[in-house]
Amino acid sequence: MDNVTSAEESGGRRGRGDRGGAAARRAARAGGGPGGQLTHIRRQVPCYEVLDEEGLALIEANADIVLEEVGIEFRDDAEALAMWREAGADVRGQRVHFPKGLPRALLKTAPSVFTQHARNPARSVQIGGDATVFAPVYGPPFVCDLEGNRRYATLEDFRNFVKLAYLAPSIHHSGGTVCEPVDVPVNKRHLDMLLAHMTLSDKPFMGSVTAPERAEDTVAMAKLLFGEEFVQNNTVTISLINANSPMVFDDTMLGAAKVYARANQACIVTPFILAGAMSPVTVAGTLTQVLAEVLAGAAFTQLVRPGAPVLFGTFASSISMQSGAPTFGTPEPSLVSYGAAQLARRLGLPFRTGGSLCAAKIPDAQAAYESANTLNSTLLCGANFVLHAAGWLEGGLSACYEKFIMDADQLGVAQKLAAGIDLSENGQALDAIREVGPGHHYLGCAHTQANFQTAFYRSIIADNNSFEQWQAEGEKSAPQRANAIARRWLESYEAPPLDPGIAESLADFVARKKASMSDAFT
Repeated sequence: MDNVTSAEESGGRRGRGDRGGAAARRAARAGGGPGGQLTHIRRQVPCYEVLDEEGLALIEANADIVLEEVGIEFRDDAEALAMWREAGADVRGQRVHFPKGLPRALLKTAPSVFTQHARNPARSVQIGGDATVFAPVYGPPFVCDLEGNRRYATLEDFRNFVKLAYLAPSIHHSGGTVCEPVDVPVNKRHLDMLLAHMTLSDKPFMGSVTAPERAEDTVAMAKLLFGEEFVQNNTVTISLINANSPMVFDDTMLGAAKVYARANQACIVTPFILAGAMSPVTVAGTLTQVLAEVLAGAAFTQLVRPGAPVLFGTFASSISMQSGAPTFGTPEPSLVSYGAAQLARRLGLPFRTGGSLCAAKIPDAQAAYESANTLNSTLLCGANFVLHAAGWLEGGLSACYEKFIMDADQLGVAQKLAAGIDLSENGQALDAIREVGPGHHYLGCAHTQANFQTAFYRSIIADNNSFEQWQAEGEKSAPQRANAIARRWLESYEAPPLDPGIAESLADFVARKKASMSDAFT
């Protein structure tokens, strides 16, 4: 669940608790609260590239050597091994050795761009091309709640984060396991999580991958939500398929991948890398292993169903060589993201990486710096799907309410930056320059008056007032302001409309599935 303890697995109305004032106006101006939803990003800025043609060719050649000489294990899945053998791979036990070019040949059928449909068509997102989609944190077993407690996550927390993601204008996707609701049995919690995504939000969502049968439940519930024919012909869910790095795919991930690929639903094939432990300590060595693992896993989806949507994913962090703890916001993982994005584009696959990652235990300066470093490279590398874009804390062990809001604010900054420079007639502003002339100011000119409300991004978190005004308003820190916003948003939340018959069918499916099995907490 993209954390260090296990494998990855239109907004509402203004809140009744918002007493009008500056906070509400500031939120509305920034597009940073209930009221306005941003569509997924269409990047108008170029991707930053760190490898030239020689470097890319070197990494690709080295990955081919790894695939052919070292091989990739497809563990405890006889069907997968048989499929590879039939495709022409050299299968020795559970290890598959790939003739040069075989994975790339298979991946020619994978789409470079596709649409993930939401139940509200206005919320559907493009995956690939010039699009970037922000999705929340995924997988933390703990939360840092609004009372300042670090504790195990509950289903109520999960539902709260789904609501916040629905209300946040700069978050385009509902995500998946936004936090792990440990108060619900392991074998049943996926049903409650899917029901929350489908009923509390109308944004696109992720499927369950913790067992093949849970992936089957995802597809079945999606058919109730969208209609069976629509699901057969369209992609409505996207799911995280982790490589068990180094160079292993286990039967759980393979089983889920087969379910989704056969149903024409998208898989994000993602090596989960803590460099120095799960890959070499060098950027080039890590990129080589990442590419080899993705080629094997992504090509497998095309063996299952040619044309099934699949993403080139990477989650790469470094570790402290003194303690072994994961580190975030450091330069090496950014270089991995930049390089992997280039490799993905050469393969013609959509790319997933990055987020707002940090190792900080509270939403402090460390959290801000590390998250900003990660998010900056995420945007500039050209990532198409961004998991962990908001709420990540403590190396992915905690989902934090305050940081969720603070991160969502920064996602708005990223979206504004991605729009690039406006070169329209209005953007050129020659009429303003003519009107003002030398030695005067622009505050009262017609162009400024026409554009001032949208000219600059306005943070819902930052305090730009004088020291005296900040004191008069209670000397609040950024996390304190974020706490108030989270409370206000949750108070204001209203569920998006859903056909009562569909809602009843989903609730009935969940109730019947739960009743069919005993509780299991392991």
